[in-house]
Amino acid sequence: MPGYLAMKRLFLVAVVVIACGVAFTQCGCWPAAPAAEAPATSQRTAASDGEGVGGGTGDALLARAFEEQAHNLLVEGQGTVSRLLTDDTRGDKHQRFIVTLASGQTLLVTHNIDIAPRVNSLEVGDTVAFKGEYEWNDEGGVIHWTHHDPDGTHEAGWIQHNGEIFQ
Repeated sequence: MPGYLAMKRLFLVAVVVIACGVAFTQCGCWPAAPAAEAPATSQRTAASDGEGVGGGTGDALLARAFEEQAHNLLVEGQGTVSRLLTDDTRGDKHQRFIVTLASGQTLLVTHNIDIAPRVNSLEVGDTVAFKGEYEWNDEGGVIHWTHHDPDGTHEAGWIQHNGEIFQ
């Protein structure tokens, strides 16, 4: 059992170190690799070796992100709008809605409508695709940064609804 606890601690330390590196890169505190060296789709890709969550697409990645309480994780996914919420008008205005993934996991999407256009035609039951940053919470997670970055320092996200991209 002591060996198991040591391995668990080592794994947790590795996750924290990786998360800090990602956070420092995203905030500009630690320089990112030059754009020429970055992959065309994303600077972070899904980990297939079990060493933690990387960025990427799909329900499996979002389930792992929830399980591992991931933060600042660039993801893409698709789900069904299960609830429309009132806009958050404190600070930057955000359109908010709940998306249910095929797996049953729910996500709160917070779409900054001070930067990006509102998805006006959105209705419960509609399918939406999204790209944004995942933040863990105990209800499934939050997706934000579903818009372009006016400063050009953050990878752009988006929402796709009825064939139209909102970013």
